[in-house]
Amino acid sequence: MWQEIIDHLSRLYGEKMPAPQTRAVGGGSINQTYKLQLGGYIFFVKLNAASKMSMLEAEAEALREIANTKKIRVPTPIAWGISQNYAYLVLEWLDLQGAKDWQALAENLAGLHRVQGKQYGWHRSNTIGETPQINTWMDNWADFFWQHRILYQLKLADRKGFRSPVSLDRLQRRVYDLLADHHTFPSLVHGDLWGGNYGFDREGEPVIFDPAVYYGDREVDIAMTELFGGFAPAFYRYYQQAFPLPPGYEQRKILYNLYHILNHFNLFGGGYQYQAQQMISHLCQ
Repeated sequence: MWQEIIDHLSRLYGEKMPAPQTRAVGGGSINQTYKLQLGGYIFFVKLNAASKMSMLEAEAEALREIANTKKIRVPTPIAWGISQNYAYLVLEWLDLQGAKDWQALAENLAGLHRVQGKQYGWHRSNTIGETPQINTWMDNWADFFWQHRILYQLKLADRKGFRSPVSLDRLQRRVYDLLADHHTFPSLVHGDLWGGNYGFDREGEPVIFDPAVYYGDREVDIAMTELFGGFAPAFYRYYQQAFPLPPGYEQRKILYNLYHILNHFNLFGGGYQYQAQQMISHLCQ
């Protein structure tokens, strides 16, 4: 497998690569991740089952879409394909050991959020974790978020025994109450911006990675930064200065984060059911 990846890189760089050095590194629960060193070249490699190739392809496309905006740095996708029973994605290796420049992260993210689409969605569906994320284009944000985010996750959760504390109709009405008059344009969003998906390089430049991009309400990114922690108060202060959030965010963020908690229940089960039920009850009280 490694030799096929090395051969792929040799063709891209137009030179024969030296003997590899590989080391497993931390990178989340979805993929196997490695540092691959070939002489003076260093890469970050993600491996998964060959059946997951479309997931890694979508990630490569998402990174390119963000990179093309020139608003915020992402690791450059270099090569991807299938070798034996594995799908692989080779990325630029970034040494994320720099000092945290919250102002730069907030301002660069605000710049990304100012990139505007014509509709909500993306040109292809992708994944949130390993769960399919449906991105079929829609004109209405309330329709999009209800159908492609909350309802989709609830249908998956129902198969795992999840029980909502309110009826589906009542929850749907509440979603539309919150979103129907919320005037937002389709922003390019990272889509999975928790505390483990950003860093700073040695020069202090902010980097975001592991995206689940689509065009949606920019508040989904800000809401998720609050869900699992990892962002300093200064980040929110600088973001508000760069691109102020409209009134009503405090209620909408519960709805937006409900999507991720339902997804965590679908992926991991456990206490996420209770957390999702509490969020639904809070929204509908």
